[in-house]
Amino acid sequence: MPEVIKNYINGEWVDAVQGNTFESNSPADNRDVIGIIPESDISDVDKAVAAARAAFRSWSLTPAPKRGELLYRAAEILSKRKKELGELCCREMGKVMAESLGDVQEAIDMSYFMAGEGRRLQGETVPSELPGKDAKSVRVPVGVFAQITPWNFPTAIPIWKLAPAIVCGNTVVFKPAEQTPVCATRLVEIFEEAGLPPGVLNLVHGFGETVGEPLVRHAEVDGVSFTGSNVVGEHLAVICAEQHKEFVMETGGKNPVIVMDDANLDLAVEGALWGAFGTTGQRCTAASRLIVHDDIYDAFLASFTEKTKQLTIGNGLNLENQVGPIISKEQYDKVLAYIEIGKKEGATLHLDGGAYTKGDCAYGTFIAPTIFTDVNPRMRIAQEEIFGPVVSIIRCSDLEMAIEIANGIAFGLSSAIYSQDVNKTAIAERELDAGLVYINASTIGAEIQLPFGGTKHTGAGPREAGGRGGALDFYTKWKIIYRDFSGKLQKAQIDD
Repeated sequence: MPEVIKNYINGEWVDAVQGNTFESNSPADNRDVIGIIPESDISDVDKAVAAARAAFRSWSLTPAPKRGELLYRAAEILSKRKKELGELCCREMGKVMAESLGDVQEAIDMSYFMAGEGRRLQGETVPSELPGKDAKSVRVPVGVFAQITPWNFPTAIPIWKLAPAIVCGNTVVFKPAEQTPVCATRLVEIFEEAGLPPGVLNLVHGFGETVGEPLVRHAEVDGVSFTGSNVVGEHLAVICAEQHKEFVMETGGKNPVIVMDDANLDLAVEGALWGAFGTTGQRCTAASRLIVHDDIYDAFLASFTEKTKQLTIGNGLNLENQVGPIISKEQYDKVLAYIEIGKKEGATLHLDGGAYTKGDCAYGTFIAPTIFTDVNPRMRIAQEEIFGPVVSIIRCSDLEMAIEIANGIAFGLSSAIYSQDVNKTAIAERELDAGLVYINASTIGAEIQLPFGGTKHTGAGPREAGGRGGALDFYTKWKIIYRDFSGKLQKAQIDD
């Protein structure tokens, strides 16, 4: 029997006010119903926001080291349940087991990292220009946050948002992707077990139109963190701008791997394979464009094609499989439509992956790895985010041309270059217009201790993750304090 899931509001597990539900099914096997999920609406949003607002003052006054200690407890529970959470991620999201366990490990790492911020959260103290006076800056919590997360990292990305918000003294209403609600529920259960007070973290399940947007528009929400599609993110950005709310979004990429003529070919092929087809291409950092130097193009293509054909496709619970399903029928249809677009644009379908229905895969939404060659950089398949196992291979004659192609898109999230020439990699490091640059590594592999995000249409607002320049700058606001203990009126910039 599928598990009956509930919302979590003010420390209580409750049904949606209207009583409606929907199913969460495995994308690898539509016969596997993982949970019965509450279909919430604005009534549930109102209750959750009210709970978060009521809890804010007490939580914000809780000493930051104590808030950090709670995150340490949550991290310990996450660590003990890594296998269980990884298996759930594999079932509900579809990524293969090795990647699902990596998803959970990233959440563990972020929890430990942000727990340490409970004893840092530094401001600065600077000298005053006047005697008998000191000057300092301190970080203070912002208030109530709406956090809207995607399905492709159902454990890691929520913790990216929840951990810094909580350690900084904010309260949260968490709206997870409707495709992975059971994974989200497990996270909230862990925070509850770790001792998080009622109202600090509230969970409301449902859909974007009936939960996500009402949550963003709510007058008692002070800030919004969103990861998802570019179209939805830009829509929410306008709402937040009109209401003067703090807002951060991360919305995707069209990430290039440059392979120069002096690259370690075997290493470049392995990196391109992982970047293109890891998580079935369903990562914002996926390497969907491979920009390959003319002199090694044929050798690279032959090796890359051979290794792509060797990838095993199927349910990720089978540890032998390397490529899992597409998350939903809607996304499955979108990826197949892009394959048709590429053919109509005149690109060569070098490896026709397409719909994959062998054996039990007939019960899921599987698409085999697909390779396009003879791709013009201006084609839609080379410009638009597909979010599936479809890669375009583009020729270049030199580094300047490669960088021009790499930068010639609306996004700027991740990028990579394979070259053994330190001067070429230094130029690429400087010139690539992307938030992340990898040298002799794939476009996948960001670590939690540095900020994550990109340029152009990739996102807006401060970066996710990391410390300085990352999440802490979003989940706190600066307060500047001047204390005059001279006992007399002093006038800055006027008195000597």
